[in-house]
Amino acid sequence: MGKKALLVVSFGTSFEEALPAIVNIEETCKKAFPDYDFYRAFTSGMIIRKWARTKNVIIHNPDEVMKRLVAEGYEEVICQPTHIINGLEYDKMMNMLLAYKDQIPTIKVGTPLLTEEEDYKEACEIVMQELEKPLAKDEAFVFMGHGTSHTANITYDQMQTQMETLGYKNVFIGTVEGEPEETSCESVIAKVKDAGYKNVILRPLMVVAGDHANNDMAGDDDDSWLSQFEASKNFDSVKTQIAGLGEIDAIQQLYAAHTKAAMDAQ
Repeated sequence: MGKKALLVVSFGTSFEEALPAIVNIEETCKKAFPDYDFYRAFTSGMIIRKWARTKNVIIHNPDEVMKRLVAEGYEEVICQPTHIINGLEYDKMMNMLLAYKDQIPTIKVGTPLLTEEEDYKEACEIVMQELEKPLAKDEAFVFMGHGTSHTANITYDQMQTQMETLGYKNVFIGTVEGEPEETSCESVIAKVKDAGYKNVILRPLMVVAGDHANNDMAGDDDDSWLSQFEASKNFDSVKTQIAGLGEIDAIQQLYAAHTKAAMDAQ
């Protein structure tokens, strides 16, 4: 049996208190596949540099890890991204991995959280079960995703459709990047208002509750989602839940299931 590695790749986070969301997924995958040596990689160079500068912690990108695995004679690499969608960061990771396809005999990659139709159904059911209490009739739940110029941005529309199919008519999904336009904060505010909901709960649709969740969603600045919802004067209350998807046990298991599917693929 040759040497086998499990590489878990994340965009990363500069918020130390948000890091456990990534660690939880890593630990779940490590526990599920104990025969594989574990490695971590981040795709964000900015975040990697910040950890080195502020904490003296060295985190490698996928290319650096793959170089090491080649040098150490690994014959099989299973990579599981913690990305939510098949977007720009996923493409960046794949380009780094595929550069080594002639140097490592077996390289297999698990899919991001939202890839197949069944993924959407499971993820929607999981996150809605995580609510502290059932939503009241006049209460809307707003997820803030990241958004992307990549064609994978359709993921957010697909998740909105899945929520509605499951009967969650009071769930709205937007993106901090506001792409496409109908997922911008202003558009979501209008949709929630038009639907007649008077109380709103904001929560990030992201693996970690880092900079976007704490600042873009729940920050004090005028352009945060919390501030914009409050400034609209359309709602009696606007609350936030600062929690990343990686903190949810069932989401962690979903990533591990994607890893297993990659391992089993021929």
